[in-house]
Amino acid sequence: MTDTIPTPQAPAPDILRCAYMELVVTDLAASRSFYVDVLGLVVTEEDDDAVYLRSLEEFIHHNLVLRKGPVAAVAAFSYRVRSPEELDRAVAFYTELGCRVERRAEGFTRGIGDSVRVIDPLGFPYEFFYDVDHVERLAWRYDLHTPGALVRLDHFNQVTPDVPRAVKFMEDLGFRVTEDIQDAEGTTYAAWMRRKPTVHDTAMTGGDGPRMHHVAFATHEKHNIIAICDKLGALRLSDRIERGPGRHGVSNAFYLYLRDPDGHRVEIYTQDYYTGDPDNPVVTWDVHDNQRRDWWGNPVVPSWYTEASLVLDLDGKPQPVVARTDTSEMAVTIGADGFSYTRPEDSARAGDEDVLPSWKQGEYKLGHQL
Repeated sequence: MTDTIPTPQAPAPDILRCAYMELVVTDLAASRSFYVDVLGLVVTEEDDDAVYLRSLEEFIHHNLVLRKGPVAAVAAFSYRVRSPEELDRAVAFYTELGCRVERRAEGFTRGIGDSVRVIDPLGFPYEFFYDVDHVERLAWRYDLHTPGALVRLDHFNQVTPDVPRAVKFMEDLGFRVTEDIQDAEGTTYAAWMRRKPTVHDTAMTGGDGPRMHHVAFATHEKHNIIAICDKLGALRLSDRIERGPGRHGVSNAFYLYLRDPDGHRVEIYTQDYYTGDPDNPVVTWDVHDNQRRDWWGNPVVPSWYTEASLVLDLDGKPQPVVARTDTSEMAVTIGADGFSYTRPEDSARAGDEDVLPSWKQGEYKLGHQL
């Protein structure tokens, strides 16, 4: 779709893991209630303009910042790096690419010291930091744990028009692909990429972008996710559930997708697998395999493919959204002409209305959802 991003001569910063997201929300009280009272994240600090939240096993100041603003959007995808010196590398790496780079010794948020923020070549606001305030790790405070306890920030998911272009750039930044979705023609619809030894720290999903698809928090077990669903039902907040619970084919993780009061998508996620060996094999899924997104073959709601959050530039203005020109995953799988299969031998019968049983077909065709 566009030219490949050149590989910088400057070395990339050594990234440890995704560390926090800064979300702009339009109603701070409503968002605080959702993330604290419903999902159980812990307040580290707060004031009239922002709430700093962390998960139960975290020792750094926060994993999520809710900042009041006029437009719901993402202000930063933030990564922790291995040492303070990596910030110099980040400046050199992105400066060579001609990106806008800002560095603040005092940090951009409370609890975080010397930090670098950039608008990367894909249009996303990224942050890198090492210095951070330590806080109490609440892993042993079982008196504070709820049945749906969120224990870690697990990953981000980003929407970008050209997935191969994004993958190549992220590989230059030191990320490795663990899984992806392709078709027989070679179109890549999504890719999962990691720094820590799990399935991903971020994923690149094909669509109009740059936008944020979701931010994901981990639980210990799938029963924690079921408890969250029960709690939402008891609070008459079941309309916050967009998709799931279920198990992914990609990542093998148990999942639940929620929408916060501004529509930001949050995934609750557990039980993926270790990927830390240097020869960890990449898993490639056929886009027409109806178990790739849900291992049980349940349909994906159209909003999950089409809706996502805006991202901001370094001045706090929404980044323009560029349309994807490659084939969309929704169109080729659940659109009017799309098809899916359960067993690989059925894939040769592309377009055959009998690939799925008649009672299942309607769930996968737009216009047939009830």
